[in-house]
Amino acid sequence: MLAPMGKLLVVIGLLLVLAGLAMWGFGGLGWFGRLPGDIYVRRGNMTFYFPLATCILLSVIISLFLMMFRR
Repeated sequence: MLAPMGKLLVVIGLLLVLAGLAMWGFGGLGWFGRLPGDIYVRRGNMTFYFPLATCILLSVIISLFLMMFRR
């Protein structure tokens, strides 16, 4: 019963590794992590960055991806 889930996790892990290597090799996506809703505050020697819009976008993409595989 757990064997198919294990295989799925291995495949997802390999896809993530391949995506990471591709982003590392090609310099990543220039816009990813710098969306208009991301919070970036710089004051003096302190910098605060919270990628709010990026997190929401990733959540929607992952939810749609998982929803496709549940059917």
